[in-house]
Amino acid sequence: MTDEHQIVCLTIAGLDPSGGAGILADIKTFAALGCFGAAAVTSLTFQNTTGVFGAEHSTAETVRRQVQPVFDDYEVAAVKTGMLPTHEVILATAELIKTNDVKHLVVDPVVRSTSGYDLIDDKALRSLIKALFPLAEVITPNIPEAERITGITIRNTDDIKSAAAAMHDLGARGVLIKGGHLEDRTRSTDHLFVDGDYFSFDAERIATTATHGTGCTLSAAIAANLALGNELKESVKIAKKFVTEAIRTAPNIGRGHSPINHLTRP
Repeated sequence: MTDEHQIVCLTIAGLDPSGGAGILADIKTFAALGCFGAAAVTSLTFQNTTGVFGAEHSTAETVRRQVQPVFDDYEVAAVKTGMLPTHEVILATAELIKTNDVKHLVVDPVVRSTSGYDLIDDKALRSLIKALFPLAEVITPNIPEAERITGITIRNTDDIKSAAAAMHDLGARGVLIKGGHLEDRTRSTDHLFVDGDYFSFDAERIATTATHGTGCTLSAAIAANLALGNELKESVKIAKKFVTEAIRTAPNIGRGHSPINHLTRP
């Protein structure tokens, strides 16, 4: 039996220097769940807990030159993508996923920061949908992302189901829509649609501003659990519990939305 610490997960995403989101959040999450983390930087962002102030993007070639040596050296069990800022980087990432026969791919369609900074343009979003959605085991949009992808205004569960169906029609096999932006002030419910089935994952809504990087962390936790051999539904269940506890035990640092505690245990 393979030691879980030999299981490699790769994140292809942006770098948040403040450590709450992006590849730093992903690497910490992989480690907390018992996997070995590797990472490629798609964009060097300028941000902290109060907002995103700009970014310098990697080229498609620099992404390829980061990622391919990892595949050449390691047996990568799962890949998670986050911020893929340009059409060219998205196409390069999709080609790397296909040529290296990635078994588990989790696509977090990061399009806008919590503070309202647009992280990709419409051309890149169209490329993300066309090139990566069909390769993913699951995509993990939040409600604003699902609205931008589908053009559907989401106010309730029926709208969530309509948006999930639309994303399935766009090529996504599994769709996890995170419900944290709905108006329910007591519960936080995420909605998974896969193989024609619907599952919900409910947790107490924690009254806190410590929410920086929650989406990155959730998708990384799902990828790690898939790499460890769990089915998708179980992976989402464990990841949801992990993020909830990470929010509950957040360090509450910074002047804005604090990072969460990536070293918690699910």
